[in-house]
Order: sequence, then C-alpha cells, then structure tokens
Amino acid sequence: MPLGLYLSVPFCRTKCTYCNFASDVFSRAVFQRYVDRVCADIHTTLQTANAMGGVIESEVDSVYLGGGTPTILDSQQLERLFVTVKQAFRLLPETEVTVECAPGTLSPSIIETLLRCGVNRVSLGVQSFVDQEAASVGRLHKRSVVLDDIENLRRAGISNINVDLIAGLPHQTTESWQVSLEATIATKVPHASVYMLEVDEDSRLGRELIAGGTKYHAHFVPDEELTADLYETARERLHAAGIAQYEISNFARQGFESRHNLKYWTRKPYLGFGVDAHSMLFSKSQTSDAVRFSSPDSLDRYVAGDALNRAAVSREAALEETFFLGLRLNRGIDLARVRAQFGMPAVDELRPVITELASGGLIDWQGDTIQLTPRGRLVSNDVFERFLTAPRSPRPSARETVATPEAAV
Repeated sequence: MPLGLYLSVPFCRTKCTYCNFASDVFSRAVFQRYVDRVCADIHTTLQTANAMGGVIESEVDSVYLGGGTPTILDSQQLERLFVTVKQAFRLLPETEVTVECAPGTLSPSIIETLLRCGVNRVSLGVQSFVDQEAASVGRLHKRSVVLDDIENLRRAGISNINVDLIAGLPHQTTESWQVSLEATIATKVPHASVYMLEVDEDSRLGRELIAGGTKYHAHFVPDEELTADLYETARERLHAAGIAQYEISNFARQGFESRHNLKYWTRKPYLGFGVDAHSMLFSKSQTSDAVRFSSPDSLDRYVAGDALNRAAVSREAALEETFFLGLRLNRGIDLARVRAQFGMPAVDELRPVITELASGGLIDWQGDTIQLTPRGRLVSNDVFERFLTAPRSPRPSARETVATPEAAV
C-alpha cells in the first residue's frame, strides 16, 4: 500500500493569533540546519520504521509540505527537500504533491521552483477575503494578492488549488462571510477547506477569549451560534456552486478531493518528518494493529535530535479510530467492512452507541452505512467521544509508549 509523506516546515513570516500549531517566527539562520535535519531523517527512514516496529513501503502516492509557511524557504532549500524524498522513495506517476503557501510568498522564482520539484497542488492559507478580518489575526496579505497568486499559479500550470477559510474570525459578520464565500467560488478553485475558529489555550487569541479580554480583537469574535451558522452557510453555498462537502472541513469539485488527507481519515499508512510531525504504519507485531510515532513539538529539541514518541495501537484502539476518523467523511462508515476487519462482536458492542446517536439525530443509519447528520457535524467531537467511552469487554491492551533508540533518528 503506497505511503503518504508529510514534511513539516514550522517557519512563518508572522505568527497568526489563532494559530495553535507548532510553528513560529524564527531567524533564517536556523533554516538550513532544519532542512539538514529533515533530510537526515528521510535518509534513515528504514532504520526508524524498524525501530518503531512498523511495516514500511517504498512507494509513495502523496507528498504534503505543510507548515508554517514552506514557501519562505529559499529555492535551494525547497529543492533539497524534494530531491531527498525522491532519493529515499519511489514516487508513483500519479503522486499528488501539495505545498501549503501563504499568499504573498509565491514569487516567480518560488513558483518556478515548485514546478521543478513536481508540485501539482497548492493550498493557500487565505482565511478571509475581507482585508480587515485577515489583518485582525495577523495575516499579511490582501484580497488582491490572493487573486494574483491564483492567477500566477494557473498561468504556470498549477490549477489544483485549495483555499482555506476560517469561520468565526474577529469582525466577521454574515455579510462579510458571504463576501469570502463568493470570492472563493468566483476564483473557480477546485477545493476549499472551511474551519470553525478553535478556542483553546494553545493560541494567543484562544487564551484571550477564554480570559474574556480584548487583545487580538477578541471582543469582536462572533459567538458560537453565529460561527456555526457561518459554517452551515458555507456548506450550502459551496454545494450549490458544485464544490461538494466530502469531509467535515473539506469541499471539492468531483475528482479533486485531497488524496493525502484521505489517508488520515481512512487509516492508510503515512510518514511525517520535521517538528511535531506524526506517522502511522501498520505494525509488524501480532499483538497490535498499528504503530503511531511523532517527533518533538519544539524546534530546538527536534534539531538537537531528541527521541520520537511511540505508541502501539491495539485492535481495540484501531476500531475506535476507524469510527471517529471514518465518520469525518460524508460517505461515512460501511459496517460490513468493519465487521470483516474486526469481527462481529466488536461491532455489536458499539451498537448501543450507534442506536443512541441515531435516535438523537446525530447519525444517519441506513442498512450497513452510518454517517454524521448536518447537526452531528456541528458537534462531531462529542459524537467521536461516545465511541471512545463506549463500554467494552475486557481485552489485553497493546498500547505502550517508548522512546526511540538514538541510532534510529
């Protein structure tokens, strides 16, 4: 089964106030050391996979360079990452190669570099086509820059473009949200991602909202009800424009669904390289289904070579993952396939939870297919939690956490 590869580039021109990722503004002096470290990790993939107890493949059908803002690396650094990937893996002819880009970082030389590296898909972190909203959270671009970037990418031959939008930004209203949606549709991009603003302590804006403060325009953030309405409006408007929802936060014209992200939701194997990058491989052990491992979420600790974190995934945990990841997709879950993989008793134990969620209008259950309803998508985390807390018959656990041998990284 071909792998997906994720390369993390945690560098940004500015740290957006809503961001809760392991990315930040760093001196360019560290860029080369970081690229050197990522490339070294790619070259030792086989040793790392063996140390983790995972089954490794050499074929790859998706590569995703995410961040942060990968396009603030220079051309030589970007090329080195892609050359190293091609030295260590065999990329299939149909490989989807995506790079995340902040609007305004796509100079002619960078676009030329992306083409040389085989990039055929670009994800633009637009968040809002309303300049005031974008500026309020630290975005440096304006609407005109986004439109120019899309035009320049298409002129260069990259037409598979995603636009990220966030519902719930400061100053956002029903009317301004319509502006962003209509602008997205007017660009005729084949893919859009719509996220609802996350409020947690891992971002500056989130901490300010929790504290009830006014920094970072926190007092202009829409309430939860309006944010949910904005999300629903996006679902309806994008669908009407032929950009159909296929996952809770993702919408695409037919044939343009993100191949890389589908690996996460369908539990296909993938490898991550760089700061806070996560991997999942099927397990060599008969006592567990898969193994997950991740690199440090600190740039200093990653560059210094700190060990990976490892967790074996038991069959019970794999069953849970199958439900809370699979339900993210609009197509839902085929219970017949789940029974074939995990056995009838495993599914029967979850039947009371499925029945309860269906009765509550959060899941649609037709035959062997279960899917989240529109209401269920709005409270999806609560739905997923029910599968994690469902009563189970006692079984031996295969979960464990161990450090990676230093020689493997």
